[in-house]
Amino acid sequence: MGSKKKEIALQVNISTQELWEEMLSSKGLTVVDVYQGWCGPCKPVVSLFQKMRIEVGLDLLHFALAEADCLDVLEKYRGRCEPTFLFYAGGELVALVRGANAPLLEKTIQEQLQAEKRVLAEGRERRVIKDEALSDEDECFSHEKEDGDDEEAVSSEKACTLAVIKPDAVVHGKTDEIIMKIQEAGFDILTNEERTMTEAEMRLFYQHRAGEEAFEKLVRHMCSGPSHLLILTRTEGTEDVVTAWQTLMGPCDPDVARREQPDSLRAQYGTEMPFNAVHGSRDSEDARRELALLFPSFKFSDQVPEAPLGLEAEGEGPGEALCSPEDVDEAARDQGEAVR
Repeated sequence: MGSKKKEIALQVNISTQELWEEMLSSKGLTVVDVYQGWCGPCKPVVSLFQKMRIEVGLDLLHFALAEADCLDVLEKYRGRCEPTFLFYAGGELVALVRGANAPLLEKTIQEQLQAEKRVLAEGRERRVIKDEALSDEDECFSHEKEDGDDEEAVSSEKACTLAVIKPDAVVHGKTDEIIMKIQEAGFDILTNEERTMTEAEMRLFYQHRAGEEAFEKLVRHMCSGPSHLLILTRTEGTEDVVTAWQTLMGPCDPDVARREQPDSLRAQYGTEMPFNAVHGSRDSEDARRELALLFPSFKFSDQVPEAPLGLEAEGEGPGEALCSPEDVDEAARDQGEAVR
């Protein structure tokens, strides 16, 4: 029998300018995962790319990896912990997706692939875009310095809050669904790190509940397997990030959540206490304490808005801190390899 064909790599590694130029000249659509060397490529989307390769083939659909630090053309993407996927066709940027949002990635790939087929078959004009978030960034900071406008300054410091997807949700394979719902609700995920907590960390983390009967059970549960630690910001709507996250989580007890807020995360993914799927901070000071514990290099602004009184969940209320993207990136680097 003849020897088997050598399997083609799913994602081509682009490590030089020559390879980048070769990618730009390739026929069809190329999806480039731009990653940082300290956290690596976005692993959760590999299965999606494999599925799409089987469905549509590789004649007009290509996947690539590019480390931001290796290519001058990707300089402005350096130091960013959020996954970034660039879509190129005919040597031009035609689409961009930020974050490991599998449904959005699949939809964008399908739409851009169909658009490129029409360009090639019918000679239609290719729709080219600019990454406005990057191209306007320097100009934005320039306006902040020149004008001293308080509203402009908000763009460099965002209100942040902590979210934890607990081991019960992770072990049941619900992480991606929950992350998708978080993003659909208008949140930006600055950091998403998978980590198994230690008993010492959790005793300190939940020290305000040390006198409760369920304390030992809660600590054991939180150390029973990996959790996903998220730092959330919010750029859509007028509701602050803390209140919005509390609303999305719902009441602490999943049974209560199913009665009162059936669309909340705890209603959909929680089972019973303490297996209520997600965590949020009690108040602004507790948010600072928790972030300092879980992300030791995380830096806080001197001015933290007073957290509004509102929903209580797991003995938790609103909690937020002000952070810049640079603060989050530094914290993620110091924690080791982030799961993107």
